[in-house]
Amino acid sequence: MDIFNALQTAVSGLQAQSYSLNNISGNIANSQTTGFKRVDTNFVDMVGEQPVNQQVSGTVGAFSRLTNNIQGGLLASGVSTNMALSGQGFFTVQTKTGDAVGQPTLSPTPRYTRRGDFQLDSLGYLVNGSGGYLTGQNYDPRTGQSTGSGPINISTASLPAKATSSVTYAANLPQVPKTKNSSGGDSDGSLLLKLHGAAITDYSKISGADQKEFATKTLSGGEITAYSITGAPTTVQLRWAKIANQNGTTPDTWNLYYLSNSKVPDTDDTSTAGVDESAATAWTNVGIDFKFTDGILAPPLDPRINNLTIDGVKVNDSVALNIYKNALTQYSATDGAIRTDTAVQDGYASGSLTSLSVSTEGKIIGTYSNGNSAIVAQAGVAQFKNPNALKADTTGNFSATLASGEPTTGLNGTIVAGGQLEQSNTDVAGEFSKMIVTQQAYSANTRVMSTAQTMMSDLINIIR
Repeated sequence: MDIFNALQTAVSGLQAQSYSLNNISGNIANSQTTGFKRVDTNFVDMVGEQPVNQQVSGTVGAFSRLTNNIQGGLLASGVSTNMALSGQGFFTVQTKTGDAVGQPTLSPTPRYTRRGDFQLDSLGYLVNGSGGYLTGQNYDPRTGQSTGSGPINISTASLPAKATSSVTYAANLPQVPKTKNSSGGDSDGSLLLKLHGAAITDYSKISGADQKEFATKTLSGGEITAYSITGAPTTVQLRWAKIANQNGTTPDTWNLYYLSNSKVPDTDDTSTAGVDESAATAWTNVGIDFKFTDGILAPPLDPRINNLTIDGVKVNDSVALNIYKNALTQYSATDGAIRTDTAVQDGYASGSLTSLSVSTEGKIIGTYSNGNSAIVAQAGVAQFKNPNALKADTTGNFSATLASGEPTTGLNGTIVAGGQLEQSNTDVAGEFSKMIVTQQAYSANTRVMSTAQTMMSDLINIIR
């Protein structure tokens, strides 16, 4: 190698170290940028082709090495719509290109980002700090069905009321019920066989005139607040009546009643046009025999309450009774009372959106003023076989390249952390260390240049 080659090599060293310092400065500048991925520098020896015994030390080249696959630390932000990815992958976003008819016009080409500082804008879109519109699946909060893919838009419309369509019930009915007899004392093993001394021939309903005695021969099964189609709440009071004891082939049998009309008088009242209003139905039988053998329920086929109406308010034409074999039992109870374990229904009144949260699966869940929660969207996440081959732009987004491969959608083991942000993966202390090494290498290359200059001057002096 001659002196001129030494100068050229030193110049390439200066350029390479300048390149490295540029990456270091960018990393430090973005040490607080959400989701930023630092850029490291690779140095490559550029050796000319020569025989082995005549190898000449070559110049050096500097190339960027991306760290898109290295995760930054997660930090709680206190904003419920912020999200971070714990694991591989990128949020899918679209960038804004303009406005049309009061709505943003978005680029058709998807972009990918780790920047999850998403917040609702005035139109209900989730937009991050660099202007990326989060994409994914939108859902109808009432039906739970997808309404299409694309930019996620959270509707602030009220959640419509839903009429009660099913009731889930679990309890233990005492094998020997303790009810109240006519004198007010306990009556063990009471069966609902007679009312006012007459045998019951029609168990389908209990009149107002019979409801006092009915109460002494039955047990309370709790109450449920049901909702009509308009969202009007109504209380459904339940009572259980045992109508048969197990004997030979006859199982223990119970009937379930609900208070269908609480306004029916419990005594004779002919004040209205001479009509005895107490003869009207107060309690209605759901029309199912619940049969137990040795405490185990023989599940009835498709149990339902038809035309459920309470005090003139129609709840629904048909309400399914989710009463299962192991949920409704008949075991001995020392107090002779019913132990109600579960009594829930699926209806609700209308409600307005009060808050949003993000699940570990990336589902965006809306909470409403009526106490209900519903999935309103699913955040889009994509993964690449070679994430370090993605092409970065100035907004912190990435584009797919031939080297990165096509994106695959889904979490694939990655967890979404709601209310958190991914910090830059830049280690400032590490960057300072690299800066010192870069500075020393740069100074060493300048020393090579000054040495080569001295040698050239000495050669010129010989000629003189």
